[in-house]
Amino acid sequence: MVDTAGGLLDERGERELLGAAVGTAPPAVDQLAAREQRMLSEGLAELPAVRDADVLFLAVHGGQLEGGTLQAVLDVIGVPYTGSGPLASALAMDKDLSKRLFRAAGVPVPAWFMAPVAPEDVTTALGWPVIVKPSKQGSSVGLTLVKKAQDLENAVKLAARYDDEVMAEQFIPGRELTVGVLGDVPLPVGEIVPKHELFDYETKYTPGMSEETFPARIETLLARQLQEYAVMAHRALKLNGYSRVDFRVTPEGDIFCLEANSLPGMTRTSLYPQAAQAAGIPFPELCERVARLARNNRTGRGA
Repeated sequence: MVDTAGGLLDERGERELLGAAVGTAPPAVDQLAAREQRMLSEGLAELPAVRDADVLFLAVHGGQLEGGTLQAVLDVIGVPYTGSGPLASALAMDKDLSKRLFRAAGVPVPAWFMAPVAPEDVTTALGWPVIVKPSKQGSSVGLTLVKKAQDLENAVKLAARYDDEVMAEQFIPGRELTVGVLGDVPLPVGEIVPKHELFDYETKYTPGMSEETFPARIETLLARQLQEYAVMAHRALKLNGYSRVDFRVTPEGDIFCLEANSLPGMTRTSLYPQAAQAAGIPFPELCERVARLARNNRTGRGA
């Protein structure tokens, strides 16, 4: 089971954290994969905390635990859980597929190629610098901002350590903005100003490495357009309950959707609770609403 502290409960009901602490670099992939596999395959349905739960509050990020596998297992067990179902979770995790669905729904996205990709392809169609990242990962794991053609190959190799598919994506200069969706309603727009050039793993999980403003200091028209696109993206992936959609906005005001998070962070200082607070929803009430949505949406869950 996943508890609200982000830990796993073993067969004795004792918490086993996936990682002892969040560092400046992602934890070892093999270690996390082994723990995920053990949790999903060893008697999850037999845990009283899972079997007897009214709602499981999922506080996980990345991998099989966010990408649909855990959700599929819980559907078989028949226990309600927060967030989206297996299909929507998998679509949100797969950045290639999600961008295709966003584009079909009318949500603007950066141009991209899937590896293998040659430097001349980047020069011709994407331009430098370019973002190279795993297609199915979270937390900016394995992401590189590549500024020179000679660095492309190593960036692809790094991303390939975390996924079997690698994406090269047009870099969008400008502001980093995010919009939470609760139910089917957008929350106030937030802006993230990282201390690094990108909102990378370290700036996401190290206190003081980014400045976050909710609501963002932007024009009302831009805020409404971002909120509209966020709801469109949420629906395009058939997300359920809640999500957070990330954007970049150029100095000229052009909007590009980067990705949707099917299980946004839910600590008191995470982006999503900050957005809810800006909407007048305190953290305890937000957790109650998310759990209530999960309970109400359980019947006929397919997405």
